[in-house]
Amino acid sequence: MVKERARILVVGGGYVGMYTALRLQRKLKAELRRGETEITVVTPDPYMTYQPFLPEAAAGSISPRHVVVPLRRVLDRCQVVVGEAESVDHARRTAAVTTLATEEEGRGARLFHYDDLVLAPGSVSRVLPVPGLADHGIGFKTVEEAIGLRNHVIEQMDIASSTRDPALRDAALTFVFVGGGYAGVEALGELENMARYAARYYHNVAPDDMKWILVEATDRVLPEVGAELGRYTVSELRRRNIDVRLGTRLESCADRVAVLSDGSRFPTRTVVWTAGVRPHPVLDATDLPRTDHGRLKCTAQLSIEGTTHAWAAGDAAAVPDVTADEPGRTCAPNAQHALRQARVLGDNIAHALRGEPLETYAHRYAGSVASLGHHQGVAQVYGRRLKGYPAWFMHRAYHLSRVPTVNRKARVLAEWVLAGLFKREIVSLGSLEHPRAEFELAAGGKPSPEPPHNPKGSS
Repeated sequence: MVKERARILVVGGGYVGMYTALRLQRKLKAELRRGETEITVVTPDPYMTYQPFLPEAAAGSISPRHVVVPLRRVLDRCQVVVGEAESVDHARRTAAVTTLATEEEGRGARLFHYDDLVLAPGSVSRVLPVPGLADHGIGFKTVEEAIGLRNHVIEQMDIASSTRDPALRDAALTFVFVGGGYAGVEALGELENMARYAARYYHNVAPDDMKWILVEATDRVLPEVGAELGRYTVSELRRRNIDVRLGTRLESCADRVAVLSDGSRFPTRTVVWTAGVRPHPVLDATDLPRTDHGRLKCTAQLSIEGTTHAWAAGDAAAVPDVTADEPGRTCAPNAQHALRQARVLGDNIAHALRGEPLETYAHRYAGSVASLGHHQGVAQVYGRRLKGYPAWFMHRAYHLSRVPTVNRKARVLAEWVLAGLFKREIVSLGSLEHPRAEFELAAGGKPSPEPPHNPKGSS
C-alpha cells in the first residue's frame, strides 16, 4: 500500500520515459484506480520514436507512422502533457513547463508540482562550431528529420536529372555524412541503397554518378561491434563505391562546399550530421548534481545522488556499471541500457512508495547489430560475430522484438513482407514540409520562405 497520495512527474517521452510510465501503470494499478497515485508525463511529442527504425523509414522500407508509438494509447492511465520542461526546482518539487497553449494564452510557463521526479529528457545532437553547419546541415535523430532527408535525397536526384549545369548536377549528386556511429553508417547504407534503386527510373542519372562520402574523426567506424567488424564495414562500404574517410574531420560546409581536414573539397547540397549526442539542455536548468560531461549523477538503484524522490536513467543519466571490471565505469548511453533501466526504475519507484527495498541495475552488454542496407549488416552478439545476410536478418529480428506494442510489430512485419513482394516506393513528398504554400499562391500571396515557428507542426 502507498502510504500517502503520490504525484509522479515523468519528464521525457522517449525510451525511458515511456517504459517507466508503462511499468508504473502496471505496478501501481490498484493505487491509480483508488486515486492514491497520479502519473504525469511531459513530452515534446505525443509519441515515442523507435530510433533504430529511422534509417529504414528514410529508405522507404517502413512507413513513418509505424516508427512512432502514440503515448496516449499506451499510457492510458497517465496524463500526457505535450510540452517542454524549461527548468526543474527539485528543492521546491516544481517543474516549469511550456505547452502548445502557453504562447496562445499569453502566460508564462506552467508550474507542475510533484512528489517524485523521473528526469529522462534524453539527448540532443552534439553540434560543433563548424562554419556553415547551422545553415546547411541536416540532422538524423527524429522521424521528421529522417523523412525530410529522404525527400531531400530524391529531390537532389530530380535536380540533377533536369539541370544542364554540370557544377549544379555534381553538387546535387554528392552526399556527405559526418559520423561513423550507428546513425551515420545505417543512414548512409540505407539511403545509398534506396538512391541506387531509384536511379533506374532516371534516364540520365546512373548510380556511378553519385558520390557518397562518410567522414569519421577516429580511425574506425561502429566501435560497438568491435575492430574486426568495423574493418569489414569499411570494406563493404568501399566495395559499394562509398568514399570512407577515417581520421578526418569536417572543417567547413559554408557556401555549400564541404571542406575536410585532409584538404579535400566537395561541392555538395547534402551534409548529414550524426557526430554524437549530448545531454538535453534542460539539465542545465536544474538543481540536481551532474558529472563533468553534463549527465546526472545516479546510483546503481537509478536514484539521483544526494537527493531523495529524484530518479533518472537513459542518455541523460550516468548510471554506475556494477558489472564492469574497472571501478567508476558508467553504462553506455544506448537504447539497450535505456530499455532495461526503465523497467528497474519503474519497479524501484513502486518499491520506494511502498517502503520496500530497492533493486540494483546490473546488466551485461549483450552485443550490437547494425544494418548496412538491404540484406547487408554486421552483428556481435555474446561474442559471436556475424556478417552479411545473417547479421541483417538478426538486426531486423532483434528490433522487431523490441519495438513496443503488438500493433507496431504487426504493422512493421507486414510492411517488410509487402516490400519483398512489390517494388520499392521512390516518391518524394517534400511539399508536406510547407503544406500551405500551394494555397498561399492560389490566394494571391507569396509562400513564406521561413519555416513555421513550430518546426514539427504546421504554421
